[in-house]
Amino acid sequence: METPGSQSSLHRANLERVVRAVRLAGSLTQAEIARTTGLSAATVSNIVRELKDGGTVEVTPTSAGGRRARSVSLSGDAGIVIGVDFGHTHLRVAIGNLAHQVLAEEAEPLDVDASADQGFDRAEQLVNRLIAATGVDRTKVAGVGLGVPGPIDVESGTLGSTAILPGWGGTKPAEELRERLGVPVHVDNDANLGALGELVWGGGKGVRDLAYIKVASGVGAGLVIDGKIYRGPGGTAGEIGHITLDESGPVCRCGNRGCLETFAAARYVLPLLQPSHGADLTMEGVVRLAREGDPGCRRVIADVGRHIGSGVANLCNLLNPSRVVLGGDLAEAGELVLGPIRESVGRYAIPSAARQLSVLPGALGGRAEVLGALALALSEMGDSTLLEGSSPVSAPAFT
Repeated sequence: METPGSQSSLHRANLERVVRAVRLAGSLTQAEIARTTGLSAATVSNIVRELKDGGTVEVTPTSAGGRRARSVSLSGDAGIVIGVDFGHTHLRVAIGNLAHQVLAEEAEPLDVDASADQGFDRAEQLVNRLIAATGVDRTKVAGVGLGVPGPIDVESGTLGSTAILPGWGGTKPAEELRERLGVPVHVDNDANLGALGELVWGGGKGVRDLAYIKVASGVGAGLVIDGKIYRGPGGTAGEIGHITLDESGPVCRCGNRGCLETFAAARYVLPLLQPSHGADLTMEGVVRLAREGDPGCRRVIADVGRHIGSGVANLCNLLNPSRVVLGGDLAEAGELVLGPIRESVGRYAIPSAARQLSVLPGALGGRAEVLGALALALSEMGDSTLLEGSSPVSAPAFT
């Protein structure tokens, strides 16, 4: 048994610090590990050598700043994580390893009227299918990240009322999936996972403060403050869709009037164009037509962008993020929507906050949430697990 403050406990703590830094980043040079952990270069070198000999990490030659360097990542066979993303009309599952490599990914349509039990059964089947297809060892599954389109109560894990997946309100998604898969499951809302996905793999890499705005059937924001997702004490932080723009505006699903969502979400925007463009019009179709030059679709997208920009300006004034990443189908409109967003930010945000802000489309498209689910599973697993049973002559094992 290690004595707190002893040399052996300090060494163990340093091992875990290095493993955590690499696990969250995917790969780092030894110099980056030293900067991230605050450990000396010599200490990092010794720890990396020990972890490599024990099979916990892999070291490959690379370059940094024009100089030769060594890139450190967790061993590809050290463990497996699974990401599950439920959307308004889709279910997407991905399997990845601890080196941040996606091994398999698949999406399938989801009936919006399906019950929660049916949805979780479908997720279990898709997870099992991908595990079989990749041939990974089930005993090495360290955890599952799960995304749902609605607020999750931080304390109870209960999904709040949601009109996006009717009938799912009051369920405990993590508990339901944990019972089916037999491994730890960590749940969050889709906007937070989109932010996490872009932070780790996409347009937010290297940024400490950002907002990910997802515009789809609803409107939500995932907030990253000082490199971490901010959820608030009740798990409802980032509900930018319910900022009031017009007290006399349309009635929102939340019961208020004139919320941003009533001016930007697909369910409110599509009826503006369906009389002239057909009842089967989708947001994907609106974006495609706008890019092709359709004047009605261009006008609607510009109006949506200006409304979103008003909400983003409020975020700027309150939180002063350095970057806003736009996700969902609307991001595919590019400058047709980003330009009006920037225009509103410039008009309504305080000048210093507006100058520091960059507004970009998401780099991951529809994959942002499921990759964020993988990142959530990676961030929640314990580093001590990776070190259990490891030594300079034996590889670590999952139990």
